Amino acid sequence: MDIWETMRCRHSVRKFTDKQIEQEIITKLKREIDMINAVNSFSFALFTDEPEAFKANKPSYGSFSGCRNYFALVAPKGLDEKVGYFGERLVLLSQMLGLNTCWVALTYSKGKVPIKINKGDKLYDVIALGYGLNQGVPHKNKPIEKLSNIDEKSPIWFRMGVEAAMLAPTAINQQKFYFTLIGEKTIKAKAFFGPCSKTDLGIVKYHFELGAGKENFNWAD
Repeated sequence: MDIWETMRCRHSVRKFTDKQIEQEIITKLKREIDMINAVNSFSFALFTDEPEAFKANKPSYGSFSGCRNYFALVAPKGLDEKVGYFGERLVLLSQMLGLNTCWVALTYSKGKVPIKINKGDKLYDVIALGYGLNQGVPHKNKPIEKLSNIDEKSPIWFRMGVEAAMLAPTAINQQKFYFTLIGEKTIKAKAFFGPCSKTDLGIVKYHFELGAGKENFNWAD
C-alpha cells in the first residue's frame, strides 16, 4: 500500500472486532513510538488489550464499541500541533499495517489510561486502534478553494499537497485550516478557531508534506 492509497483508504472507525493485534505489528508500532519519543522528548505509548479507558459512556461525537487498543499521546504542554503531526504518523503507519484507527478527544476516560504523566506534560488525545467491524466511510470535504489560495496557475505539487490535507481527519470534520502559497515555494498553514484545531493543523501539515513532497517547498516561519 503506497502513501496515497493509505491516505485514501484511512477513515475513522469507532467499532472494533475482538481480534488481537499480532505481536509483529505491535513491535513495529512500538519501534515507531520509540523513535518519535526520542526525537521530541514525548511520552507516547501503546496500550493493547486494555478496555478500561473506553468503558466511560461519555456523550460526544460518535460512540465506540470493542475498543481495547489505543495510542496515548502524552507530551509537554503547548505542543498541540506537533502532537497532531506525529500522532498522524502513527495513524498512517497503522493503516499500512492493516489496522483501523480514530482520533479521540472526549469519548474516553483520561483517568483510566494507565500512564504516568510527568510534571509539565499532558495527555492530549488517544487514538483508538484495532481491526474495525468495517473500514469506515469517507468524510465530506469543503471545496479546495475554501481551504487554500489555489488557482489555475498554482504548481501541481501545491494542489497535491492540499488534496492530501483534505484526506486528513479533523475534529468533527471541521477542516478549520487554510494553506497559502507565498511566492514560488513558501507555504503558510493557518488554523482557525475550533475544537482541537491546533492539533488538527499538525495532522493536515503532515498530510500536506506527504502529498506535496517536502523537497518542493518550505514552511513559513
